[in-house]
Amino acid sequence: MTKIKTCGLFRERDIDYVNQYLPDYAGFVLNFPKSRRSLSPEKAGDLNRLLNRGIQAVGVVVDLPLETAAGLLERRVVDILQLHGHEDEDYIRALKERTDRPVWKAFQIACAADLEAAQNSCADMIVLDNGQGTGECFDWSLLSGFERPYFLAGGLNPGNVVKAVKQLHPYGIDLSSGIETDGVKDKGKLSSVIASVRRMK
Repeated sequence: MTKIKTCGLFRERDIDYVNQYLPDYAGFVLNFPKSRRSLSPEKAGDLNRLLNRGIQAVGVVVDLPLETAAGLLERRVVDILQLHGHEDEDYIRALKERTDRPVWKAFQIACAADLEAAQNSCADMIVLDNGQGTGECFDWSLLSGFERPYFLAGGLNPGNVVKAVKQLHPYGIDLSSGIETDGVKDKGKLSSVIASVRRMK
């Protein structure tokens, strides 16, 4: 069954929603002031402690020093780190060796060549996105023949998520702005997407 990640949670109400509808992963944007969803590690840790224990917390980070990133996992602020910056393979290997915790890496997909780096990454899981934060999809046809398990991100919403899963069969889907209204998580959109995906065989 396709895994579901809801990203950009920042309110206790968001946690109430995910505890009710039970996606597999809950994402927190950490120490990234450019994002309106950014949280301090302390706030993210507080929200993580409110999560249903069946939901894993994913910390989304951008170009943090290795020591800082490792500390987030060692202190169990989150269960998994998702890297969204310029972190290279050496960084990923060092982080995995230091913490023995899952490390994901997001890749911006604009052309077929971008998939090569994703295919060869040593990250435990890859996230394929348009990388622009626009809430729009990249060209899914680029994924034809791509076999490595991945999370599909970028532009997913209640109107296209079923098509995405049927067409691409991703390991998981990553939802953020597509389940928001006026910049905050929308309970109705969240429940609709999760119900639609869970009904699929």
